[in-house]
Amino acid sequence: MPGKTFQETIPSGRETGEGAGNQDIAGRHGPRCIALTGPFGSGKTTLLEAILARTGAIPRQGTVAAGNMTGDASAEARAHGMSVEANFAETTYLGDRFSFIDCPGSIEFLAEMEGVLPGVDMAIVVAEDDERKLPALQLILKALEAQNIPRMLFLNKIDREARGVRAVLDTLQPASAVPLVLRQLPIWEDGRAVGFIDLALERAHVYHEKEESTRIDMSDHDRVRELEARYTMLETLADHDDDLMEALLEDIAPDPGQVFGDLVREMQDGLICPVFFGSAEHGNGVGRLLKALRHEAPSVAHTRKRAGLGDEPRVQEVLKTLHTPHGGKLSITRVLSGTVADGDVLTDPRGAENRVSGVFSLLGQQVSKRGPAQEGELVGLGRLDNLMTGDCLSGKAQPSSGARSYPYPVLALSVRAGRRQDDVRLSAALAKLTEEDPSLIVRQSQDSGEMILEGQGEMHLRVAQEKLTGKFGLVIETGSPAIPYAETIRGSTQVRARHKKQSGGHGQFGDVALEISSQDRGEGVAFSDRITGGVVPKQYIASVREGVLEALQKGPLGFQVVDVAVCLTDGSYHSVDSSDQAFRMAAIQAMREGLEACKPVLLEPVLKVTIQCPTDVTARVNAIVSARRGQLLGFDARQGWEGWDEVQALIPQAETFDLIIELRSASAGVASYSASFDHMAEVNGKAADQVLSRTGGQAAA
Repeated sequence: MPGKTFQETIPSGRETGEGAGNQDIAGRHGPRCIALTGPFGSGKTTLLEAILARTGAIPRQGTVAAGNMTGDASAEARAHGMSVEANFAETTYLGDRFSFIDCPGSIEFLAEMEGVLPGVDMAIVVAEDDERKLPALQLILKALEAQNIPRMLFLNKIDREARGVRAVLDTLQPASAVPLVLRQLPIWEDGRAVGFIDLALERAHVYHEKEESTRIDMSDHDRVRELEARYTMLETLADHDDDLMEALLEDIAPDPGQVFGDLVREMQDGLICPVFFGSAEHGNGVGRLLKALRHEAPSVAHTRKRAGLGDEPRVQEVLKTLHTPHGGKLSITRVLSGTVADGDVLTDPRGAENRVSGVFSLLGQQVSKRGPAQEGELVGLGRLDNLMTGDCLSGKAQPSSGARSYPYPVLALSVRAGRRQDDVRLSAALAKLTEEDPSLIVRQSQDSGEMILEGQGEMHLRVAQEKLTGKFGLVIETGSPAIPYAETIRGSTQVRARHKKQSGGHGQFGDVALEISSQDRGEGVAFSDRITGGVVPKQYIASVREGVLEALQKGPLGFQVVDVAVCLTDGSYHSVDSSDQAFRMAAIQAMREGLEACKPVLLEPVLKVTIQCPTDVTARVNAIVSARRGQLLGFDARQGWEGWDEVQALIPQAETFDLIIELRSASAGVASYSASFDHMAEVNGKAADQVLSRTGGQAAA
């Protein structure tokens, strides 16, 4: 039974302070891996620093202001004062080994968090009493829920709270699909949280700055508060435990082991999200959180089962790829089963064998060589050049694939080397960037030939540019990607053109008559002929078609011509001077003359856009769409997302370049969208004039 197991593991009277514990169970669960998640600015990196200082992994706790923290040590993170990539650190607490992954909180780097989740045992969600960050918290929790990650919530900055924690929980609860279960109560003194009451252990503790708390006697007033809050906690647990429900109904005090067992089981099964609190900056609540992780975090066996890996004897999951300045490529890997050592051969999902060149431990930017990695450990594996983030490796052929999907890119830049000699270096650097961060996409535009870098927002692409210039030492130039405009015709005409040239010897002669007419939008280009009597020999008709298609590549307005039908109706030839080249040139001349007379009109691509946003900003989103020449198709509640809407609209592609910047500004940084090509539409008036003035074309009359 869960209660019996927990009693055996955590005997009563086991601790005298926040950080004390029994050594007899040290290491029972094996190394565990914990993700630190939460909205931007909630204090995740500070919490990691406090944990590392409390456990002795670092000599003292650094601060964001001083720029001396273990996490966020990259130049880009410190320049912007925010996490821009996952940070890794390992430590030991009372004999148990833990790896922590500090994940960025901005939606622009959310893929960093989602990428490491398959290899973690559970997550700590760091939050604060800020209603403006509720949608961002919901994004984080939804990502965890989607991958069935067990989670605890750490309510940070308790020293700044202006209201009770239960009121805060009422605010935060809509962001979570499962109940937020309060595990502690603050002890207040002069409006300041000076300690906490553990609702599971029914004990009170007082904080000490960046040190272990000590146990104190509970006041009569706090005892009343504790009984009320504890009963609420038990009621929630009883929703999944009939025996506990029966005990509560009969007013029987439940067995402590049963309570602890339910807390562990229901958290690990994703039925509840326990809530702890403290102040990462001051080190308050950190010891109690570590104690909970030590006794309640799932083991790697639970994670294997969650991933459907069963009892495979040897499996490693590549969570992230790094390119280090001196050590080359480093694959950050969670050992889900078995061991891995220097020189081992691992099989990737494509069936290729890869030899490990060094096993490394991780502490922020510090990478040091170590011995073999055991089951449950998070390590770096050196120089596995063929591996990709998401690969699931094994010691046998054909392991399961770790293929992942990444969010739709919402912002794009054209990128080119500032120095011609750097073209090859730029391509190599972009390849490494996308290896490190697969949510960055690099593609070559088929229309303009530009190199396009796509990402999750303004900061995401800014950091990528800073890495290109700082980490890779490149000079780059960026701009807005070209819009694939096109043109078509409104009218029709008949035109005849003759290409004739005599310059001694054989000359050139080709004569064609063409009918040019418009087609319905999206029908493309059609070529046909009505030649009779051999006035244009059959062997030259293909050359006429070739000339027609060549002329359509650039019409009178300067763009590719689409949705046009061309028919070869008549012509003539010379038995000596006619040739494929002559008929091709005649067709080009006829098309250029004919298209000018057919009332050319500019076309632009229109995208079907789905915008996800909090309901309270839907009206502002609608206004943004309308201001960008968009057509609103409607909106509805976002399925499975309380307090969110989805807005459907048609928006010209030219108006979507910086759309995400305005959407994020209107939604506290959480709105996003996806888009797909819908149709080509005519552009008239001022909008057409602006496009043609930039490209050197002339508006149609």
